[in-house]
Amino acid sequence: MPQSLLPFKYEEETTSTGMTALAGLPAYLDLASVLGMGASMGKHLQVRTGGQGWTDSQVATSLVLLQLAGGECVDDVERLAQDGGFNEVLQRVEVHGLKRPERRRQLRRFRKEHKRSVPSASAVRRWLKGFGVDESRRVAGKAWIPEVTAPLLGLRKVNAELIAAVDAKSPQRTATLDQDATLVPTTKVEALFCYKGFKAYQPLNVYWAEHDVTLHSEFRDGNVPAAYQNLRVLQEALDCLFSRGRFSGCVNDNPPVMLLDRKLPKVDGLEVLRQIKPDERLRMISVVMLTS
Repeated sequence: MPQSLLPFKYEEETTSTGMTALAGLPAYLDLASVLGMGASMGKHLQVRTGGQGWTDSQVATSLVLLQLAGGECVDDVERLAQDGGFNEVLQRVEVHGLKRPERRRQLRRFRKEHKRSVPSASAVRRWLKGFGVDESRRVAGKAWIPEVTAPLLGLRKVNAELIAAVDAKSPQRTATLDQDATLVPTTKVEALFCYKGFKAYQPLNVYWAEHDVTLHSEFRDGNVPAAYQNLRVLQEALDCLFSRGRFSGCVNDNPPVMLLDRKLPKVDGLEVLRQIKPDERLRMISVVMLTS
């Protein structure tokens, strides 16, 4: 570029240097490898059939990286594909530790020359459709939570194994769980208005404080009431917690006393109590209700 009023000028690099604007992402690839995320995805997702094209692990990992890079839609996966330096990193990660026959087998999954390190947006959309969510049951303008399909259940199992791997690295004797819904503003045309008057999604999350991780999450439309089926989501989170690791088999190891706030912000303590008492695993817990 020509010299301007500034005391410097830009010069275009004509050769590829392998530089990347996504230098923070490889650290997450290392973390995924340590936790065994790729192997867990390959075992539980089973969305892809046959031996051609992108694997479940490759597509799912690309979506995780897209979220970490600030992507807002599937089309943003091209931002990863256009970063030459990061693509080189991904290519090396894919074949790291593989023997030559395994590398050749992986290349044979593609009929044409394999130049991309992440799937195209169209390939990602086809993969997402493989989760089998039946949108035909949705009623326009009404709150709707889809049924859990086999691939969605597979994702839940992947998350449970990741949580167990995290706890294995830093074992905790206590699990303090915080359940809350979060509004995620969006500009998508099909999105619904939330209780605050703008278009949003409202995932219901269960957070494990000691590990600073999300134990379980259910992604919901914005108009689903925040207190809707909270007990079911909490039970699913407990199933995730008790299925593997230190807390496995501790379903009946309930606390002797529960402190419950009468004036909770979204659903009052009496309603929580009404939801807890019918549960055979929780009904014998003594409840102390506080208020101000």
